[in-house]
Amino acid sequence: MEGLVTKSTGSWYQVQTPGGQRFDCRIKGIFRTKGITTTNPIAVGDQVDFEMEPEQDTGVITKLHPRKNYIIRKSINLSKQAQIIAANLDQAFLIVTLASPRTSLGFIDRFLVTAEAYDIPASLIFNKLDLFSDEGLEILADYKSIYENIGYPCYEVSALQGTNIDHISALITDKVTLFSGHSGVGKSSLINVLLPDLKLRTTEISEWHDKGMHTTTFAEMFELPQGGYIIDTPGIRELGIIDIEKNELSHFFPEMRARMNQCRFNSCRHINEPGCAVIKAVENGEIELSRYESYLSIYHGNDTRA
Repeated sequence: MEGLVTKSTGSWYQVQTPGGQRFDCRIKGIFRTKGITTTNPIAVGDQVDFEMEPEQDTGVITKLHPRKNYIIRKSINLSKQAQIIAANLDQAFLIVTLASPRTSLGFIDRFLVTAEAYDIPASLIFNKLDLFSDEGLEILADYKSIYENIGYPCYEVSALQGTNIDHISALITDKVTLFSGHSGVGKSSLINVLLPDLKLRTTEISEWHDKGMHTTTFAEMFELPQGGYIIDTPGIRELGIIDIEKNELSHFFPEMRARMNQCRFNSCRHINEPGCAVIKAVENGEIELSRYESYLSIYHGNDTRA
């Protein structure tokens, strides 16, 4: 039988058949993706073949169909293992908050680089608009300016007040959309507004470290009544970049990619080379300094940048 992986709990996967039946399945043998050993060889969004176990109501996944794309992260711990967040995406939404918790520019850039590397169109969703002060609205305008100027769509929403929810609903119709971001940015609240019958669990922000408490512990896919799917993911504290070569990194910054052929040297690293068009654009204010700092941070292998 063939089906779509709609839920992953680590050792078990929920697989939905084209007819809508759902089966709990485990995997058989070792699956590998492009030579990368990951903590989860099968991910939500994967198309798989499976067969029922004898005299059981559970199945065994026997084959992984080729993926059109996937999004991956490196665990920020001693193991440095990779985790596939989701597969076969039409688009990815990064839910951003400027406070409670703060989403840093460095984290946004890491997410966008990862999406670029795997050919996944990305948008930024600025949530909790109802909490913004006048100063906050100015910072929001600055953030939006940085990313809209290089081609990333930005949207302002309030899950609490329902602001611009209809617009988001239209954007996700008939598409497979990943919702990602730090814990506490309101992913679950936003999904609850888009799918009122779901009633995902939400919790308050932890005052101890101003980071959200993890309410989603595994990735899960939800079908939209208007067509399409939302993939809800566990909150990500850190986003380690994996499987991107240093000499290719600038390809995944659109504003750098546009200037690649203007550098004096074909092998320009955009760090200290003479005649570098990227450095010149940073100095002229044509490339945002924050974006360039993110580039340097990732290039030099720093796992995080505030």
